[in-house]
Amino acid sequence: MFTGLITDVGTLLSVEPRGDLRRLKIASHYPHDGLALGASVAHNGVCMTLVGFGPRSERDGYVSWHEVDAAAETLAVTTAGSWTPGDKINLERALKIGDELGGHLVSGHVDGVATLVSRRDFDEMAHFEIEAPKELAKFIAEKGSVALDGTSLTVNKVDKTRFTILLIPHTLDVTIWGGRKAGDRINLEVDTMARYAARLVEAAAE
Repeated sequence: MFTGLITDVGTLLSVEPRGDLRRLKIASHYPHDGLALGASVAHNGVCMTLVGFGPRSERDGYVSWHEVDAAAETLAVTTAGSWTPGDKINLERALKIGDELGGHLVSGHVDGVATLVSRRDFDEMAHFEIEAPKELAKFIAEKGSVALDGTSLTVNKVDKTRFTILLIPHTLDVTIWGGRKAGDRINLEVDTMARYAARLVEAAAE
């Protein structure tokens, strides 16, 4: 589980095709001695398992590298299939018992891919309009939570399949959202509570 609070922004170093999966190598600011094989790390909201890691000696600001495998299903239902070397990646390590839950509970299991329709900047903040896949729009509600590229965000307004969010300067600075623009595809995970609530309503009507 994750909180949707991004703890680092890494850079994708390489993409290596391996049959139906791709091995991704990412540089990060995480100390390598704090990483572990089999650990879970969210990459733009996609939970992936570390299969390799080590220190970096290059003077590029990053102190470690790690590798993960993106399976065929992940490549098909998330934006991972279009990632290329040089891309910036939102990173979050898995939640530990006792950690502060500052965002909302995020599973790292992306439900679908949304599209950024428009961006409006003002007072160092940014207002985004997002188009959600039709089948997921019913789980998105005003003042509710949503995870976009792994970032826990509050929904401002909803109009059918479109919704808006407002990002403060801090979020724009410490995530990849500062570079987001109209037309970008974004990993979307709906709030688990919203999914259960919708299912209860459906069950009551059956």
